[in-house]
Order: sequence, then structure tokens, then C-alpha cells
Amino acid sequence: MENAMDEVVVTKFTHGLIGPDTGFFAHVRNGGRIRAVTPPGCWGPMITPDFRGGHEVTQPVYVEDAKVGDALAIYIEKINVLSEASSSGTMQTNEAAFTDDPFVAKKCPHCGTPWPQSRVVGIGEGSIRCAHCGAEASPFHFGQGYTVAFDKARQVSMAVDQNHAESYAHDAKHLAALPESSQQYPILLYAAHALTGLPVRVEPCIGNIGTIPSRTLPDSHNAGDFGYFLVGAHHEWHVSEEELDEARTDAHLDCRDVREGAVLIVPVKVDGAGVYMGDAHSIMGRGEIAGHSIDITADITVRVEVIKGLSLLGPLLLPNIEDLPRIARPFSEAERRQFSELGHTLGIIPALDVLPVQFIGTGKDLNVATDNAVKRAARFMNVGDDEILNRATIAGEVQISRLPGVVQLSLQLPRELLEAKGLWNIAYEQYLTS
Repeated sequence: MENAMDEVVVTKFTHGLIGPDTGFFAHVRNGGRIRAVTPPGCWGPMITPDFRGGHEVTQPVYVEDAKVGDALAIYIEKINVLSEASSSGTMQTNEAAFTDDPFVAKKCPHCGTPWPQSRVVGIGEGSIRCAHCGAEASPFHFGQGYTVAFDKARQVSMAVDQNHAESYAHDAKHLAALPESSQQYPILLYAAHALTGLPVRVEPCIGNIGTIPSRTLPDSHNAGDFGYFLVGAHHEWHVSEEELDEARTDAHLDCRDVREGAVLIVPVKVDGAGVYMGDAHSIMGRGEIAGHSIDITADITVRVEVIKGLSLLGPLLLPNIEDLPRIARPFSEAERRQFSELGHTLGIIPALDVLPVQFIGTGKDLNVATDNAVKRAARFMNVGDDEILNRATIAGEVQISRLPGVVQLSLQLPRELLEAKGLWNIAYEQYLTS
């Protein structure tokens, strides 16, 4: 493709939306790399009244040779934490500051201006003010909030006290390391200071990464759980349940295993794929039970490869081997010998040529998300749901990625199937060459 580059460095963000209307930043060749310094995901955009979604992700990149009905392998090569400090916590909403959805349909609680322009006055949870009338205009406050500081090597972090939190609030943009073109207010402005002294590991992951949906959606809602808030909504990004299922690519995974070394395989629903990323976290426990983890500015590099003719209903993940549940890991040499000996005794050849794949499922709750993952796996394997249920119970596992509704379904898949889908070499390199 003309003007396709070996490496694209993305410097623009989409102000809360993602899809065909956001356009392409540049073109990258099939096999090329995409790099970006991504701003924090959730809290900054959430408290900024003119954002149309809950994140601030990169403008999509067009990948040569990627067509609707293909898939795209995204190799996550690097995630470097740039923020010196960050804040997070449980959330409370200011119901007067939005209509249908506090992430999307924001308004000034006093003058009613939708998505009002705003300014910062001082620090704290009342610091974001409507530019039209001066009223406090953020739709989100903390239930309990905390602030962490990172060490210079970005290997550990710790929750700070009130004095440090207030000091950070006065230098929020610098300490958050916001990219120059970022338009969010840094959440450090709120000066949250619970959990003082709590030590927190640093294991960065990417919360929102993949390809654009086939219709423009709020970026935080490109998944079956958050996207469900769009069903029947009264703002302009409303959808039916069927329209959401057809459009979404489930890029908003919030999966702690989407980190350096992992391979994410995603559907292509628009020609050129439209790769984008953002919402990186310094760490996140499975389930993201507080609703939000520690959002960071991150320097991310990924490599992309088109898989022709692989039609997917949703993402597949090949995590690092240490992130796989033990039950689904590749067999050791000792295990292979034991299975072979048992097979010889029984006169049955054991199906040992298998490697693990995780199917991502999303939905309005965990039950729906699990059913979604099962059906995606059944279609991929061309078997009935019952076989997936059995395999996932005795040779696989379901893990919670995010509440209310994102799961990872681990299965061991046979070589002949993976070869037919064009995935055997990718899985082999991921699990059997290190």
C-alpha cells in the first residue's frame, strides 16, 4: 500500500469516541509496528466534562492487507510506565451532571449545557468548573480515592499521605506525564489520599487495545458489558442489542494478562482494521473489582500481522505462559510420557498435539459473558456448546477479567484445528520456542 510505513508513532487521540468516524492517523505495513505514548484511561476522561466516552485512546492506524473478515495478531512488545504518580479508587456519580450515562452523556448540573467546556479552579473534587456558569461540573467523584507514587525505575509504587497528594495535585499534568495533545484533566487534581503506606507492585497491562468497531461508539463502551449501557439510550450513540453485537470488537478488555509478551488476536470489522490502544494500568487484579485500577501514561509498542480469512466473533488471547491457568498449560515432557504410557495400555492414541488459546467473552454480566465465550469457542471449533463446557471444565478454565462482564475461557486446541485457522505457528512460537 502506498505510504504504508514500517513503524507508525501515533500522537493524536480521539476524545472519547472510536470507530469509522474517527478516521485513520496513518498507514502501517502488514508486519509493521505501532508506537504511542498513551494518556491515562478512565479517571481523567471521566472527570473531563466535554469527553464523549470514558477513555482517551489513540487515533486508529490503518493496516495494509487487512480486510473485513480477516483477523489481526497484535504482539505486545513494550509497555513502559511514564507517570510519576497516579490516583484511582471507587467511584460515586453526580447524578445532576449527566443524563443517561455518566461516561457519555455529560452536562452541567447548573446551566444544563451538554458536554460543557470547563476550567480548573484550585484542587480537590470541586475544582472542575463549567466555563459557562462556573458550577462544579464533573459527573464523577471518589467513594474512596487514593494516590500512588512510583519509584524512579517504575518497578514499585506506594499510596501517599494527604500532604503528598495535595502537592501532586498542584503539579498534576507534569506528574501524570500527559502527552502534549492529551485533552483530559489529570485525576491527580482530586488529591485523594486513602490507604497511605500501602505498597503496590507494578505489572503494567493495556486495558483498551484492538481494532475499531464497525460503527462509532464511546471508546470505553466497545465491549459487551459497558456497551450494554448504550442499548436503548437517549443520546446519539444509542444502539439496539443486535447493533451492538454486530459492531463491537471487544477492545475494552481490562485483562491483566494483556501485557508485554502476550499476543492478542482480534477481528477486523472495517477495512484497514484500525488498530488503537489506551487505558494502560500500572497493575490490575483480576476482576478490577473496585471498577477502576491505577491509570497511567504509558509508552507502548506493538507489532501487527494480518491473518487472512480468519473470521472471529471476538478476541483471542495467547498470554504469557506464566499467566495461563495451570490446567491449560502445554504438557511437560514428563506428562507427555505418562499420557503415552496410559494410551499404550488402553490402546488409544492420546491427543497430545495441543496448545492453549483463550477466548474472550463479554456481556452485561458474568453469566452472559461466559456464555458468549462458550459460543465463540464452539463456533471456532465447529462443535456443540456441550463439548466446550466439558473441555473447559476438565482441560481449561474460566477467569474473570473485569466485572461486570468480561471473561477469559482457556482451552487446549488441537494442532490440526490451529493449522487450519492459521494460528499454529503463532501459538507454537508463543509456548514452545522459549
